[in-house]
Amino acid sequence: MPRRRASERPRISVLRVGHRAGRDPRLTTHVALTARAFGAERLYLHPPDVELAGRVDRVGRQWGGTFAVEGVDDWKKFVRAFDGTVVHLTMYGRPFAAVAPALRRSKSILFVVGGAKVPPQLYGLARYNVAIGHQPHSEVAALAVALAELRGIPAPGAWPGATHAIVPMERGKSVERIPAEGE
Repeated sequence: MPRRRASERPRISVLRVGHRAGRDPRLTTHVALTARAFGAERLYLHPPDVELAGRVDRVGRQWGGTFAVEGVDDWKKFVRAFDGTVVHLTMYGRPFAAVAPALRRSKSILFVVGGAKVPPQLYGLARYNVAIGHQPHSEVAALAVALAELRGIPAPGAWPGATHAIVPMERGKSVERIPAEGE
């Protein structure tokens, strides 16, 4: 199947439900960074966490792009009002491959990933409950695979607005600073 042009691909956002600010900052940060790196436009976070949003925003300022994190006070109201296809990533759902063709035709997708305990109402509110695999695994892994299937693997290179870029190499690590315009 030929790839759709970027302008024809669905707009993708992610909702993290059940984030526990004192216990989940690392995992939720990885959800946000994965969403950003694989082409989602934003992460909605329930409940809001201003500190985490600030950390992810700093990453965006350094590495470029326009990804944003926004807090959501009432996730059920937010999901009901979402103008697009709501997809709950869960190991209990239908196989991703069965749903992927419909998702590729969507204009806007909201992937929902749960925290430690997924509210049972989410299964009824989502248009699709989708499994990347029917084994226990991380929501970060499920999100990465789903986004890679819809967007492809991100190409190396600096993003617009980046102040830093990774220099791909077989061994070692190298990051270059990108001079600002006029520097």
